[in-house]
Amino acid sequence: MPTIITDKTSSFVSTRHSRKTSKSDTNLTKSSSTWQQDERAKIRQRLIEGHQDGVNSVEFCFDDQKILSASTDGTCRLWDFDSGNEDKCYNTHDQHVTAARMSRQNRFRFVSAGWDKKVCMWDVETGQCLWSGSHKGIVSCVGISNDGSSVVSASDLDFTLKVWDANTGQMTREVKDLHTSTLTSCNFSPNDDRIVTTSMDMSTKFIDLKTGANVLTLGDHINIISGCDMARNGRWFATCSWDKTIKLFDIATGSYRSQGPITLSKYHEGCISSCHFSPDGSMLVSGGYDLNLVIWDVENAIHKLKLQGHSDWIEDVRFNEGQDWLVTASKDSTIRLWNLEEADMIPAVLETKKSLGLKILTVRSSYTTVHVDQIRWGCSVQCIRLHAYYNLFSVYQLPKAIFNTNSRRQPDHYLCVLSYGRKTVYCDRLSQ
Repeated sequence: MPTIITDKTSSFVSTRHSRKTSKSDTNLTKSSSTWQQDERAKIRQRLIEGHQDGVNSVEFCFDDQKILSASTDGTCRLWDFDSGNEDKCYNTHDQHVTAARMSRQNRFRFVSAGWDKKVCMWDVETGQCLWSGSHKGIVSCVGISNDGSSVVSASDLDFTLKVWDANTGQMTREVKDLHTSTLTSCNFSPNDDRIVTTSMDMSTKFIDLKTGANVLTLGDHINIISGCDMARNGRWFATCSWDKTIKLFDIATGSYRSQGPITLSKYHEGCISSCHFSPDGSMLVSGGYDLNLVIWDVENAIHKLKLQGHSDWIEDVRFNEGQDWLVTASKDSTIRLWNLEEADMIPAVLETKKSLGLKILTVRSSYTTVHVDQIRWGCSVQCIRLHAYYNLFSVYQLPKAIFNTNSRRQPDHYLCVLSYGRKTVYCDRLSQ
């Protein structure tokens, strides 16, 4: 039977015929992808179905062209972003798969962990297991370094952290007695020099990868810490918890040491399960057991947008590299894609910006020159060209932009300051 893929927005229907399946292609013909619309938020959603049980982890890969997922049904699956079709199904573990992760530097293999106490590295193309390692108990979490050279995993029985050579599968380090309860996440820092762990013992720890020493312990939550993430620019670090809050740490300045972390709260009504920074660090997304998906403005430490769509716990959330899409995994056995391209034009978002003193202006000419005061990389505006020698930006056919006119550093002869994503520039020749 063919797989039917329906786009409710464009009324486009396509079919993909079934083919002979191998071990790595089981259930390939049972997947489907459907566009949906949240009328209240004006955010388009794509619903991807195919897993036979809850989806525990999900992430973009292959330059945002593919999606990798792991499920309680014992499989990992690779999905095509454009069509929503299932490309491959990997029967990776005999029991629940807790997570599957792929390095941005080596996209031809991925690592998975499961209730069968194993950590396995897989060849993406062939579906063959390249190597496997084991723990004494269920492997509760797994991560892979940004350069793809190392794997980290943790067990829920002896609370042990293990580091593996990603090429050979040889264990290079074992850290015991790190936590006093189950580890809920283990991730590499952006520079791959530290491993960050969170635990049910309500603590977060930073481990030096070379020495294995615990160099920093954070304990600002009053319930289980379910996950964490560090912005790629190295400034922000976030933890999420069953206490319904997110703690935001400015680790670049170290201000949290004297002032404490920033608390993001009120918009989750239940336990928060996961959080993830956008590539430029300007946004943070969180998902929870309350079925809510919340996007936060990191710089202003405020709620930006709240979305709903899943019918059961949200287990994992991820931005794509272009940060105009979100992908979420849920216990309801589905994956959802959320289109954020028009998010800044949603009335609720505009009202929030207005309350912060932000104004909407229109560039009336097709060519406008703006002078640079401060560059913060990661701007999502498309038609911008940097003239580094003259210290100028050229903006082409930019219909709308968001400007902040309240900057203390604003020169008198410039109209306003562009604050879009994490880029700030002084501007002139713009009109209301």
